[in-house]
Amino acid sequence: MSHQDTATTTQPQRTERPAPPARSRGAALGGWILTLAFNVVAPILTYNALRDHGWSEFSALLLSGAWPVLDTAVHVVWRRRVDEFAVVTLVFLVITAVVSLVGAHSARALLIKDSGVTGLFGLLCLGTLLAPRPLMFYFGRKFATDGTPESTAWWNGMWQAEGFRRTLTVMTAVWGVAYCVEAGVRIALAYTLSTDTMVVLSPVLIYGVLGVLAVWTALYGKRARRRGEALAAAAAA
Repeated sequence: MSHQDTATTTQPQRTERPAPPARSRGAALGGWILTLAFNVVAPILTYNALRDHGWSEFSALLLSGAWPVLDTAVHVVWRRRVDEFAVVTLVFLVITAVVSLVGAHSARALLIKDSGVTGLFGLLCLGTLLAPRPLMFYFGRKFATDGTPESTAWWNGMWQAEGFRRTLTVMTAVWGVAYCVEAGVRIALAYTLSTDTMVVLSPVLIYGVLGVLAVWTALYGKRARRRGEALAAAAAA
């Protein structure tokens, strides 16, 4: 093989970025099932069981909140490392614990404080728009890569593209506004509906908003990628 052929053969290897790893649908579905079990089903069942055994609304609600903590701990132990995504999760778990133990100790107050935590998450998203990289950059790297140095380098390198930066900035802004609105709605409902109703409705609202945002994010990300590919093809032409 001539030197020219060798250069032609090896050139794509120098310019091509590693593709994101393929993900198993079964593993992804299993992860969502465990997430819903720990964060929605288990807290509701625990709350109802404790209430049936004579626990107060506040105590039952506070103890049922241990399931999401366990879910996060299992993921951290399973992956054996703490990345930016896990750090954000753990910080908000600490905030949740602190705000739950201070101030008025009533079931309604606890529900309002819980809504305040998601509101703080929305404010965090909006605040990171002023940082070098928005929060969705780290969340995206969490779910779009397998955590290996190669895939992480691929994701970090994408930040050099203007369209990539704009897409993640828009995503972060939408998530921030959505969770601020969600928190406001849940606080209003906590004053309107009974505690038993809110115990069921609150996680549904949390993960319902999360589901809608996840679907929108996936669709918006695909559209942005197609737009970027079209612009790149037009520039090459």
